Formats: sequence, C-alpha cells, structure tokens
Amino acid sequence: MKEDNLPEVWLRGPLNDMPPLLQPVAHALLQAREELNRLMENFPDDLLWENVAGMASAGFHLQHLTGVLNRLFSYAQGVQLSEGQLNYLAAEGKPTNKTYTTAQLVSAFNAEVDAALKQLSATDESALTDFRGVGRKQMPSTVIGLYTHSAEHTMRHLGQLIVTVKVLQDRK
Repeated sequence: MKEDNLPEVWLRGPLNDMPPLLQPVAHALLQAREELNRLMENFPDDLLWENVAGMASAGFHLQHLTGVLNRLFSYAQGVQLSEGQLNYLAAEGKPTNKTYTTAQLVSAFNAEVDAALKQLSATDESALTDFRGVGRKQMPSTVIGLYTHSAEHTMRHLGQLIVTVKVLQDRK
C-alpha cells in the first residue's frame, strides 16, 4: 500500500517488465488499488450494501470494478465472455451478494488488478491496434482502446465509491 510520503504511482517511474505504451494503464490500475485499499480499510460490512441517494452501494462498486476489469481484459485477449463472467455481471450488486464482506470484495479486486498487470506486461505492443469485438454485438474497439477504457472506467467508479463511502461514514 502507498505510504503517505510517496508521490502518485505515475510519478514513481517506469514499472519493470511493463511495455512503455501500457505504463499509463498500469499506473492508473495501481493508483486505483492503493486508493481503494486505503478507503475500504476498516469499512463496516453492515454499510456495504447501503444505497446513497438512490445510487449504487459500495458493494456494487467493488463488484463492478472487479468484473469490468475481468471482462475488458477478456475482450482484449479476443475472447467472448464465459457463462461464469455473464453470471457474475448479472449478480453485481444484487441482494443475494450481501453475504460478501468488504475484505472479500477488496481482495477480489486486488487479485483482478494483479491479473490485469500480468496480462499487460505480456502484451506485445505491436498488437495494440488490433481490432477486438466487444460484447454480443461485437462493437468495434482495439486492444489499446480496451486497456485504456479499463483504466478510465476503474478510476470513474473509484471516484463514485469514494463519495459513497464518505457519505455513509458521515451518517454514522
């Protein structure tokens, strides 16, 4: 986890064994992981599924962050989603998932970031502009487009999670 005196991940220099063009994606995912782990430390499980102003719960955001990384990185590999991935998507934020703890959801996100970083480090930069179809409709994207969107989407939901958690903690 990031120490308070360290700069943001992108200012710590290049990551070893990471292709240069994918450094920004890796930096964003690592930054998100650091912030998410700090934010969710000691977050009470009983607030995990509370909604704020009718918006998504912290539990949903944690599940969604994990699921989106998994799905986008699958598309980047050129594979369609498995039945398990589709089931995970359908279950994100549903009441049946209330048995998860904050620690379990944070751990799942951390593991997904690790898998994403491993995939990024193994990516051949010459394949970054290769076409990839997204979803059942095969919407057009590229490998770099999917990786970039994964970083952008992760940071967007992290921002929403931060607001949700802060509001919930202030209510107590």
